[in-house]
Amino acid sequence: MKLNTNSNIYTFVYMTVVVIIVAVLLAVVSQALAPKQQANILLDKQKQILGALKVDYTNADPAEVYYTLVQDTLNYGEQEVYVANLNGAIKYILPLSGKGLWGGIGGYLALDEDKNTIYGVNFNHESETPGLGAKIVEPEFRSQFEGKHIRNAEGAIVSVAVLKAGKHAEGQEQVDAISGATITSSGVSTMLEVNLGEYAEFLNELNEGKEEDHVESED
Repeated sequence: MKLNTNSNIYTFVYMTVVVIIVAVLLAVVSQALAPKQQANILLDKQKQILGALKVDYTNADPAEVYYTLVQDTLNYGEQEVYVANLNGAIKYILPLSGKGLWGGIGGYLALDEDKNTIYGVNFNHESETPGLGAKIVEPEFRSQFEGKHIRNAEGAIVSVAVLKAGKHAEGQEQVDAISGATITSSGVSTMLEVNLGEYAEFLNELNEGKEEDHVESED
């Protein structure tokens, strides 16, 4: 029996077979590449954490450097805190996520052992404007946060404000916003404030412990 290649049935069957074959091939390729994709995602995260720790891994294997420094991961519900030992000093690294002008922004915040002083930050973005909002990834912007404190004089967590030059944040330390990128800068400021609030349980643990030790030492 000769097939009628001009019939609607033939066209439908042919297209169905092609779609099934393509779908199977895509599924196979996706499965084959999944481990490599996951490995790349993990490596990117490790590099970003090393960036927050201000570690130069240019001439080394970043994964090896990461596992040498990052010694523990603490879990607080859905939140994770990475614990690093950098030249004998403990650093706590908090993941950040927020929203910029055109898409998501994120990064990692490294704190000293006092859980108050910022050691370093590393930001990333999905689609901020080149030369403007995209500057959040540049050292000139990130370095402003180093040495700033996330608590006020009373010990409350207040974050660090990102403001235009000349503006002042009451009860907060601050850094200069990126000129021409008000929304992205505001997004960074909001991201820090919201994320630090989510880590309040972890951030307040050390202070409570120190207060107890202080009381005991006075007895």
